[in-house]
Amino acid sequence: MNNELYEVIKTYTTQSHKELDSLLLDKSKDQLIALLNGLVTIYINDRNSSLLREYVTVSLAGYVPTDTKISYNGFKQSTQIGGETIACEAKPQNLNTEDNSKRKNPRHLNGGGNFTDYTHKRLAKDKKGNLNMLISGFVDGELIYVLEFPFNCPSFVKRLKIQLMKRFPNGDKSGEFLRSANFTFEHYKNCKGLKVVYLAKGKLEKNKKHFAKKYSDFLLKKINNETKK
Repeated sequence: MNNELYEVIKTYTTQSHKELDSLLLDKSKDQLIALLNGLVTIYINDRNSSLLREYVTVSLAGYVPTDTKISYNGFKQSTQIGGETIACEAKPQNLNTEDNSKRKNPRHLNGGGNFTDYTHKRLAKDKKGNLNMLISGFVDGELIYVLEFPFNCPSFVKRLKIQLMKRFPNGDKSGEFLRSANFTFEHYKNCKGLKVVYLAKGKLEKNKKHFAKKYSDFLLKKINNETKK
């Protein structure tokens, strides 16, 4: 974070909005662009918050984002007359290439995600809900792909259930959770209803080294097949 951006944030948090307005009005157009760009870059790459990444993912898929942590990430109405409300759960991944280069075993985007603090009860709730999954991937904050598929895809549900049964073979235990129920594209690649919401083919090809090879091949094949339709 540069000093100019720090001064803006400090003024926002310690002084009145009038003083913040005065500070910003003294900035040139180029300075304001640089400040906004710096702020968005920090926020979109934040390791501790996926809010912006979730918001972009949900909105691009045609859902209205929610602002609560205790519900699904977005909702939309079915296009059918009198259609039901459809919910979505977004699982964005962001790969920071600078951090990744320092890792002994670098990460690769694999179309995966995870559910934190999962239980048999939560799985049952998700299965009953009219729920779609949104899987997205970013490299240094740049969106590469968004995929969508029904939560109730058999292979996907099976993956979650296997992990729950291993953790809770006799059912849920009060106050205990499966900390991370994870998955990769292998667990939904054959799902009926899987579709590409967004795919930046050029960015994918440019960043192939940051993808698991099987996954980048899968995405390229998927988009090529949909282009031919």
